Order: sequence, then C-alpha cells, then structure tokens
Amino acid sequence: MMDSEAHEKRPPILTSSKQDRAPHIASVGEMKHYLCGCCAAFSNIALTFPLQKVLFRQQLYGIKTRDAVLQLRRDGFRNLYRGILPPLMQKTTTLALMFGLYEDLSCLLRKHISSPEFATRSMAAVLAGTTEAIFTPLERVQTLLQDHRHHDKFTNTYQAFKALKCHGIREYYRGLVPVLFRNGFSNVLFFGLRGPIKEHLPTATTHSAHLVNDFICGGLLGAMLGILFFPVNVVKTRMQSQIGGEFQSFPKVFQKIWLERDRKLTNLFRGAHLNYHRSLISWGIINATYEFLLKII
Repeated sequence: MMDSEAHEKRPPILTSSKQDRAPHIASVGEMKHYLCGCCAAFSNIALTFPLQKVLFRQQLYGIKTRDAVLQLRRDGFRNLYRGILPPLMQKTTTLALMFGLYEDLSCLLRKHISSPEFATRSMAAVLAGTTEAIFTPLERVQTLLQDHRHHDKFTNTYQAFKALKCHGIREYYRGLVPVLFRNGFSNVLFFGLRGPIKEHLPTATTHSAHLVNDFICGGLLGAMLGILFFPVNVVKTRMQSQIGGEFQSFPKVFQKIWLERDRKLTNLFRGAHLNYHRSLISWGIINATYEFLLKII
C-alpha cells in the first residue's frame, strides 16, 4: 500500500530532450535577428557581386559603365568573383550586427532611458552602425582585390591582409571616417523609415504579397540611401585603394577628386545610376529575405 502511494505521488521525470528544449528555443529566439541578417546578406552578395564590381570600377576611375564592363571582360571570368570572400565575410557579419544589435540595443535603451522612442531607436541605429565599423579591414581588402592595379601584387584575401601587415594596424582602418559616417546615418534612416514606407504600401493579405512589399520597401530605401551617400563612398573607395603613404583627411581627398573630375557634379556621381539599381535590388533582397526568415524561425 505504501509503495503504491509513493508511486502515485512521485513527480514525473522529464527526459533530457524535454529539459533542454526550452533553453534551446530561447537561445534561437534571442539570436534570430542576427541569424536572419546573416542569411539575408549571403543571398544578396551571391546574386549581386558582379554588378558591384562594375560599380566599384566606376567609383574608383570615374569611367562609364561600358568601359567598366569591358575591363571585367578583359579580366576574364575566373576573376569575376575575385574578391568575393571579404565582402561575404564582412556583409554577413555586419548585417547580422546591424539587425541584431539594433533590436537588442533598442530594447536595452528603452528599459534604461526615459526618452522618446524615436530617440532611443536612432541611438541604437547609430551604435549598431559604429559597431559594424570594427570590420572595416574586410571592406579595405575587398577594395584592394577589386582594383586591377593590384592584381599582380596579391591574388587572394590572405595575401592582401599580409601586404597591409607591414604598415601597421592603422593601415587596415584607412577610410574609417567615411565608413562611420555612412554606417551611422544610413542605419538611422533605414530603420526609421522602413515602417512608415511599408504602411503606405497596399495591404498584404498573402505571404507572397508580404514578400513583395518587403522587397519594395527595402529596395526603395536602399536606392535612396545609395544615392544620398554615393559621394561618401567615392571618397572612401579612393582612400582605401591606397597602400601606405600619407593618411589624408576626408575633405582633402574629396577636394582632390572634385578637381580631377572637372568640378562637375555629374562626374562625381558617375556610376550613381548603376548604384541606384544595385541598391534597389540588393536591399530589396536583404529586407525581403530578412523578414521572410524572421517569420519562419
């Protein structure tokens, strides 16, 4: 009788899989913004890298689209995806941080700072963008690998990193100022305008309609920001294409480029139309992929 009563009162024993399931689900939930950002970046880079190379040549040399395409044709197909590893590493990491840190910092700041939501979200966007700049060396190496003037100096990412090593750690962060400026302010505008733009689009009632709306929303924002920060990227590209030598300030490099391009705004924005279309496609893919994965994870 006592054995039967003890058996009835004994609490059920959870299996190890049931015990571990709750913490596992919680950890996936906490990291989902980082994971979705990383996957969105990977899909974008894989699809749009050749277009980015054409744009890069135009920014660096101020040449027309046709001439940039001819340069790539002369380089050959084997060099078409040359330099993809640094942007793949950089973008998957920085977009994971961009989306993940923005969400985490927004929640953290709302708990500890009694400010309007717009202010806390803007602060979170700037901080996320600043953190992304830690990975500037990857962007720096990507610039060197895409510049055909350096093709005979190194053939892969490791060699490019090694070539910069003898110049010291500062050389890896050449062009940091425009990167910080671009990352911070573009994040504020992207996260601040993403919601309002989507609200003005037709109401989505199906999964495919939501996907289209997210693509349009991300694409419009990306295209607008791409044009707005195009001159900043032109200066950044020029700064990062140099190995060794003087570290020139942003205004000085901008002035040099301005004089080289006959003080014409049209020459400064050479390649901007291609950048517009690339940003439209890239950020459409990024935003649509991110939102899609966010719903299924």
